[in-house]
Amino acid sequence: MGAKQGSRLLNRFIEQIRWEPGIGDPTVMGWLTVVAYFVTFVLGLFVVMRSDWLFQGRRDKQKRLWMLITVAMLFLGFNKQLDLQSLFTDIFRVLFREADLYDNRRSFQKLFILSVLLGGVAATTWLLYQYRKLLRYHVLAISGLCALAIFIVVRASSFHGMDRLIGFELLGVRINWILELGGIALIAVNAFRLLARQTPIVIRKHRRRRKRRGPEHMALAQQIQRANSESLR
Repeated sequence: MGAKQGSRLLNRFIEQIRWEPGIGDPTVMGWLTVVAYFVTFVLGLFVVMRSDWLFQGRRDKQKRLWMLITVAMLFLGFNKQLDLQSLFTDIFRVLFREADLYDNRRSFQKLFILSVLLGGVAATTWLLYQYRKLLRYHVLAISGLCALAIFIVVRASSFHGMDRLIGFELLGVRINWILELGGIALIAVNAFRLLARQTPIVIRKHRRRRKRRGPEHMALAQQIQRANSESLR
């Protein structure tokens, strides 16, 4: 009885989800964005493949960053047409209805967006701190990756105010095109600049220089040494 009831609840839950696998954005700009994701994925993959030569200092740290970027570009390229964020939105919509919280969903959406923005700022700050000594080589990629993460999660929240904002057109160009393609472009430019380098990135550890003792310090040290030797006689 418990298994049958669980099966019925699961079937009812699935029936309420409106998302279906297919082409999420069949427009020219949609396919252009997919191409941009996959081109950036290829550039990032080349950076990872050349990392043994390209990164001569702190190689593992820099290689991990570009492996993360490469995987993210591949996933987001497929996600652009599969529209998995709509599935995410549908799942939470059904959960809120089952929990009798659907009428208060706007408050939760506002809290969600605020949390995402704060989390994005925190993640960006953490990445910038972790790569502060390498920032000049990866700042565009880190900025683009964080911008894409915030844009996609906020887009998935399905908050109408945000939908109107990112759907706003400026001279025939939508803001969401600028945000998404802008983030991809930052990562692609960073990858291209790394691949175009003729010399590897060499990070040397800074060693503390010992202060040279002046003549006065040397004379004082000799006096102390003589005084110690005389006291031992």
